[in-house]
Amino acid sequence: MPQQKDIVKIAIQMPGAYPQLIQLDQKKPLTAVIKEVCDKWNLPGPDNYALQYADGIQTYITESNRLDIKNGSILRLTKAPGRCAEDLYKGIQSSDSGVRCDSLKLLADVSTDITFAQEFISRDGHSLLVKIVEDAHEAPLIMTHTLTAFMELMDHGIVSWENLSSVFIKKIAGFVNAKVLDTSIQQVSLAILESMVLSSSSLFNEVKQEITLERLISHLQVTNQQLQTKAMALLMAMLQAGGEADRQLSERVIAVQSVTAGRSLQERPIISVSVSPPLLVYSGFPISPFQFTFISLDLNPRDML
Repeated sequence: MPQQKDIVKIAIQMPGAYPQLIQLDQKKPLTAVIKEVCDKWNLPGPDNYALQYADGIQTYITESNRLDIKNGSILRLTKAPGRCAEDLYKGIQSSDSGVRCDSLKLLADVSTDITFAQEFISRDGHSLLVKIVEDAHEAPLIMTHTLTAFMELMDHGIVSWENLSSVFIKKIAGFVNAKVLDTSIQQVSLAILESMVLSSSSLFNEVKQEITLERLISHLQVTNQQLQTKAMALLMAMLQAGGEADRQLSERVIAVQSVTAGRSLQERPIISVSVSPPLLVYSGFPISPFQFTFISLDLNPRDML
């Protein structure tokens, strides 16, 4: 007889079926729980299924996180992470561009879950994404999903950033340097480069060779605030990761001033980012179109008071 403290009252959903209201015994193995749920719905092959939160971040339930389940939680019966990884691994290689797009979009969503990420990476799925980027033949929407999925997978720290090829790095940098390109692709590409820069000095040096300060600052001119923010984050990462010569800027306050013609003082975008030790302020002023002025000031800490 299970102790009351080990019992959690939850609901389990599945599309096309009435929800099951169960008392989850936290001492019972999840495999046994899933088998009982599948049996009630007459589903064969319980190994192909898993439990997942139905609301919010749809995390897979595992033995390591099951104690987070609270009374009243709503779970859903879904594909097991291994089965889902296998299906998406095949889907992103489909000859049908629609299937590839849908598979990559779903991959970008589910890759936030580390349980799924481990399964997909164990199949070398991340290498498929790298190849898609290196080939660069896909439509902008497919490429956006590919880059997003790649970033989500890499964020788990399962695969080292240093395993990436120079070809891949040049492709990502090329997306950022392009003057005409889908902004969604550029946003994710900037985030990927930021992670590379912060992960190792060798990658920082590679990125530094491909991306210029001038090009980064040009992204601060745009009206897309997300693109501005990503560009600012990469710029700050490069300042932080730089050597002694690069860090000369980080010992000063740098004002970067820019606006398009006719923009009023009230309309200009102002972004202020503070890190230690550098402080970078991007502020638009009503001067000539696309003009930049760099001001470096030596400051005494007493002057900041």
